[in-house]
Amino acid sequence: MKIERPVYLNKLIGCRHNGMIKVVTGIRRCGKSFLLSELYADWLKTQGVQTDHIITINLEDRRNRELRDPDALLNYIDSQLRDEEQYYVMIDEIQHVPEFEDVLNSYLHIKNVDVYVTGSNARFLSKDVITTFRGRGYEIKVHPLSFSEYYPVSGLSMTMALRQYMLFGGLPQVVQLGTDEQKSEFLKSLMEHTYLRDVVDRYKIRNTNVMDELLNILASSIGGLTNPTKLANTFESVRHEKVGNKTISAYIDYLCDSFIMERAARYDIKGKKLIDSPYKYYFMDEGMRNARLNFRQVEFPHLMENLIYNELRIMGFNVDVGVVPIQRRLADNRRERVQLEVDFVCNLGSRRYYIQSAYRMPDEEKFQQEEASLRNIDDSFKKIIIVGEETPVLRTEAGTTIMSIYDFLLKDNSLEL
Repeated sequence: MKIERPVYLNKLIGCRHNGMIKVVTGIRRCGKSFLLSELYADWLKTQGVQTDHIITINLEDRRNRELRDPDALLNYIDSQLRDEEQYYVMIDEIQHVPEFEDVLNSYLHIKNVDVYVTGSNARFLSKDVITTFRGRGYEIKVHPLSFSEYYPVSGLSMTMALRQYMLFGGLPQVVQLGTDEQKSEFLKSLMEHTYLRDVVDRYKIRNTNVMDELLNILASSIGGLTNPTKLANTFESVRHEKVGNKTISAYIDYLCDSFIMERAARYDIKGKKLIDSPYKYYFMDEGMRNARLNFRQVEFPHLMENLIYNELRIMGFNVDVGVVPIQRRLADNRRERVQLEVDFVCNLGSRRYYIQSAYRMPDEEKFQQEEASLRNIDDSFKKIIIVGEETPVLRTEAGTTIMSIYDFLLKDNSLEL
């Protein structure tokens, strides 16, 4: 089954010949290699690039183990450059090569060589791409399949496809498995023996029990505000174990650096400033989150919030959690200061959207609750409530847009509907 990835293919096309090393990052099994060596290579061929001018090297293949030596890799690539035409070098799992940055940087001054690499090592995090290539690395971060990529190949109705997607996520291999049992077992094994093992090995973690329990707590509380102090108190009260704030903070950083989770900071909308703590944490793939909890806590309102966060990140937005401070009058005429929450404050260049996730709005009371924070924002940026059922796009008297999760996920430029 060939699954198209138009968002990332267009990103690769857009950065072609930009004089930088293109570094494709993302969690294991999200489709980085297929994107580069299949989809992008096929597109290049449609543009007239000859097959022998597309040099693909999979360093995870033991047949290529000799090329894990940096000098051998350099010599092999040089031997394939036989004329002055444009060449495209695509290297999969480059972290297997010691001093790989020297090899790649050697091609920056060669005008007819365009270099692309993937990797699953900590050296391929966003912060390291910048320093390793000294401003000559360009990162393309790949997520698991979006719902718009998943739905056409699912063979399911739109409603059932969304439920399956929120349950098992969008890893390409999972999508192609036949039964729910196969998907469940694959995800649990992948989470335990690949993702977590990568983190433990990479950062030389000794107390794996703490990491395991921390991940369980974070998986159980997606969409909830938390911080290292609160988590440390949870360890002490529930597990009767003292774990330092710094240890918990470091472990969370490891999980985020390894593309398992992402952190959303809080933003004071009226004060126009970030609030240092607490944060919200979302899983890069909901199937991984559910597998971690053995599919015991399948709560679709929280899963939809996680899904919206991921989709906004795929769209390219920087996403924060909004806070709107207001003064509320009590029954005895006293006033109290309260903070209303906006699920997502989304920024991309000059564009901004305020978004609420509401799985169900069965009555007027629930609607008023969801719209309250949006009504108290005094700027002109668009305010949206996304609901988890089919509905036409509506506008409230306060100017809030109400749209279906299906329109948000499947329609082009959906935030402008």
